[in-house]
Amino acid sequence: MSEDKKIKPILKWAGGKGQLLKNIIPEVPSSYGKYIEPFFGGGALFFDLKPENAVIADSNPELMNVYVQVASNVDAVITQLKLYVNNEEMFYSVRSQHWQELEPAIAAARTIYLNKTCYNGLYRVNKKGEFNTPFGRYKNPKICDEDNLRAASELLQTAKIVCGDYKEVLIEYAEKDDFVFLDPPYVPVSAYADFKRYTKEQFFEKDQRELAEEISRLQSAGVYVLLTNSNAELVQELYGMYPREVIPSKRYISSKGNTRKGEDVIVKAYPSSSIDSENLTLRYPATRFMGSKNKLLKEIWNVASNFKAKTAIDLFSGSGVVGYMLKAHGLAVISNDYMHMSYTFAKAMIENNSVTLSKERAEKLLVQERKSDHFVADTFAGLYFTNEDNELIDILRTNIQALPDPYEKAVAMTALIRACMKKRPRGLFTYVGLGKYDDGRNDLKLSMREQFLNNVDVVNSAVFDNGKINKAVCGDAMELSETADLVYIDPPYYSPYSDNEYVRRYHFVEGLARDWQGVEIQQNTKTKKFKSYATPFSTKNGSEEAFDRLFEKYKSSVLIVSYSSNSYPDKDTMIALLSKYKAHVNIVPIDYTYSFGNQRAATTHRNKVQEFLFVGYDDSDMK
Repeated sequence: MSEDKKIKPILKWAGGKGQLLKNIIPEVPSSYGKYIEPFFGGGALFFDLKPENAVIADSNPELMNVYVQVASNVDAVITQLKLYVNNEEMFYSVRSQHWQELEPAIAAARTIYLNKTCYNGLYRVNKKGEFNTPFGRYKNPKICDEDNLRAASELLQTAKIVCGDYKEVLIEYAEKDDFVFLDPPYVPVSAYADFKRYTKEQFFEKDQRELAEEISRLQSAGVYVLLTNSNAELVQELYGMYPREVIPSKRYISSKGNTRKGEDVIVKAYPSSSIDSENLTLRYPATRFMGSKNKLLKEIWNVASNFKAKTAIDLFSGSGVVGYMLKAHGLAVISNDYMHMSYTFAKAMIENNSVTLSKERAEKLLVQERKSDHFVADTFAGLYFTNEDNELIDILRTNIQALPDPYEKAVAMTALIRACMKKRPRGLFTYVGLGKYDDGRNDLKLSMREQFLNNVDVVNSAVFDNGKINKAVCGDAMELSETADLVYIDPPYYSPYSDNEYVRRYHFVEGLARDWQGVEIQQNTKTKKFKSYATPFSTKNGSEEAFDRLFEKYKSSVLIVSYSSNSYPDKDTMIALLSKYKAHVNIVPIDYTYSFGNQRAATTHRNKVQEFLFVGYDDSDMK
């Protein structure tokens, strides 16, 4: 097909995008895999772009029959169209036919004829599914544009034409790097809550919300999504966190002249294009850390990337993976946590831009050169590791404390903490014994020496310079003095289904990180744990008050909050709290399964939840 050959849509479609092409086309990715349009209608963008690899679809079987027949049987369609004339008697005679009872090519010609001669090209059916738009009384409509039909046929033959629900189409066909153009039935502008007036082909509010969730899923999967809709309150609520353009437009199907003007919105939900950033994030060492957001990084970045933030605070850093991801995307990051273990991770791999621990220096740390206090060997004998391992841990902690460089010290201590966690089945210290929960993992077979050296290599490989000054802080999130453009909040979740005591699970490695300074080991406990740190997130009322304080404290920042659907504050309460301080609040729901639970029910429904990303922002925060 000649690229210079202009193809017009073969149907006049209410809501067609012909008038918006000059605004839409500059937003189309310069390169992409498949072109997918699941609300096809008139297909103005498809016919203008002429994509080589396309999937076009709609749930209207009569409409899709037109495109199938023009693609495969255009001569028969043209022959039938030439039999029609533009008069009222023939129009109503043809309109009275049932398209399902006709030969497919004749049915396609009937649809085109009625479209060209009915009022405003409006496709409308009654409750019986019968076309009932009146005669249009046009003087000389072009019923059969033979040249354009043949050009359209040639292009349509290269596309896959599907009749089906948009979600089914997207699930089956949309893949990474594809371009999806969505032009769904618009939300009414005057009063979007009044959805009772919608026809059966239009969307209710719940459908619009489901579409927004599907767009979030596609963006996370690396798909380029461009959406058009009306500039309605609901649309701004659902897509406020994405780059968008509001465009004055004309409405051709309104019977009132004063309502024929409106505003369209083009929403751009594109994935991050930084492949290097993605690869850097993959270098962050995986840790079986309770609550780690490693599996949600794409969703978090797809939200964060819509704002013009240059600085960020990861307020409850935990495993450190979110702060590391933000660093990889070029932000200056402050990583904070009340646990010394988490602070050590951040010191080694977020604040540290260049220092690594050489193999020779790492191996030297394994050799006893200083007198050891044998603290681990004496205190935790027989609890978690063999006597030999405990002695080696004491040698390592003694030598690490003597390292003069703070970043070398952080790298070495991170490697030791990781070695201890990997030598424990499930990585936890809530039980004692050496063989319990042994699942045969290779990590459990390696010696403590091998684990330490392996993890030095892993941590070294995660060190990189993002050209920014980053900072690790060990402090109370409620008292942190620093501010940033964006604040990510992932606190301990308060839930009736499980506790949020990180120290109880990780007290041994937390003790390693702080060398058991400032804590009192509870000698009467079987695990020799020490008392958990105080946190307002351990009670229902305390967690709500804490969120309110944090939202007020960081009200000048973009706020992204991770929280679970089975935790408190619940969704409505969280929205209400954020809305006190931010002009816009969006929710991104993510299906998620937690890996940890302290009850038998952890293997059932209790750890299968939705993870919510609550996003609070102001108009000035947008790119």
